[in-house]
This record gives sequence, structure tokens and C-alpha cells, in this order.
Amino acid sequence: MITIIIVALNVLVWFYELLHGVDLSALDYGIIPAWVLNGVREGHLRLPGVGAVTLYQEVPHPLTLFTSMFIHGSWMHLIGNMWFLWLFGDNVEEAMGRARFVVFYLVCGLAAALAQILAVPHSTMPMVGASGAIAGVLGGYLILFPRARVRCLWILIIFITTIVLPAWLLLGLWFLSQFFIPTHSGVAWMAHVGGFVAGVALVRVFTLGRWPRPEPPPSVFYQYRYR
Repeated sequence: MITIIIVALNVLVWFYELLHGVDLSALDYGIIPAWVLNGVREGHLRLPGVGAVTLYQEVPHPLTLFTSMFIHGSWMHLIGNMWFLWLFGDNVEEAMGRARFVVFYLVCGLAAALAQILAVPHSTMPMVGASGAIAGVLGGYLILFPRARVRCLWILIIFITTIVLPAWLLLGLWFLSQFFIPTHSGVAWMAHVGGFVAGVALVRVFTLGRWPRPEPPPSVFYQYRYR
């Protein structure tokens, strides 16, 4: 239930972004590492593709650590994140319970944001997206359901098939792949790493007294593209 609510909330925020302006929403509600560390809410920025802008952020910095989790930069950014949350979030939520899952999600998102800030402390590029918090959910899923069978859609140029992989292999490969993302790609990969590590470290705390259960977890479907 909470997973569905988080997905719906992200979609509603996206429609707000379309009305408010996607770039402006990222600037107003995203994390700007250099500003967070220096306690700045206004100033001049020069952004690729945008140019020089004078900005006064709508919310104070402690809140941008959370508002940034619900802001996305494009339709594909939103859909990709919500797809992962939809697939893996419900089982982790069931293992924890609704209230604990909300706290777990937000704490992992906060850990992801702090990891990215420490990695690029002088950056003035706004950081947005739910991927850090969702990485925490993936880390939690890995610990709770390492042997769950994940059916993957495998696309190799023009050949399409499906393969079944254990969750530990699929999510382990996903985690390792973050370290091969180019530094200047625009992807906040350290947020993914920080969120994932937080999820792995905290999931047992958030499932105390509720897990494990005897019934096996259901399989999930994950799309993987290789070319």
C-alpha cells in the first residue's frame, strides 16, 4: 500500500513539475551540494544547457534533502525509478510493515543524498530523483530475498528472450555497475551507492520481530537491456 502511495505521490509531483517548469523545479527543490554545505539559499549558477541563472531556492536546505527525492528530470527518469520501486518495494514493505517502510525509505534517501554531497562537495548542479531511496529498497531486498528468482527481459540487438537470475546476482551486478558510470555523465551514482549500502545495513533493524517468514517471496520481473 505504501509503495503504491509513494509511486502515486511521485507521479503527482511530476505533473506539478510540468506546470511549474521541470528545470525550475529541479533548481527550487533539488540538492545543490555546494550550497547545502555552505548554508546558501540564493546565488548565481551557470548550468549546462541553461546558462547563467540567479536562484533563490523555495525551501531551506534541510528540507531539500527530502524534497529532492520526489523531483525528476524527465519522463524516463520518473518511469525508470517507479518501475524499480513497483517491482521490489512491495515485498520489502510487507517484511517491515507500513510505518517502518516509510521511515526506511526516507532514511535511505537521506543517506544517498549525503553520500552524493560528500562525493561532490563543490558541485552546483542540482541533484534530484528517487533513485537513492529506491537503491536502499534494492539493498534491503537483496538481504531479505537473496534467492528470489527474478525473470529478466534480455534484449541483445534484435534477439529478445527472458532469463531467470537469483536476486543476489542481479542486484549485486547492478550495484557493481554503478562504479563504471562515467564521472561526468550527470548520474548521481554515489547516491545510488550510499542508498544501497544504507539499505543493506539497516534492513535487519527495520524488520526486527517481523521477518523471516516461512512462505517464499514471489518472483518479480525486471527488464535488462544489453547491446
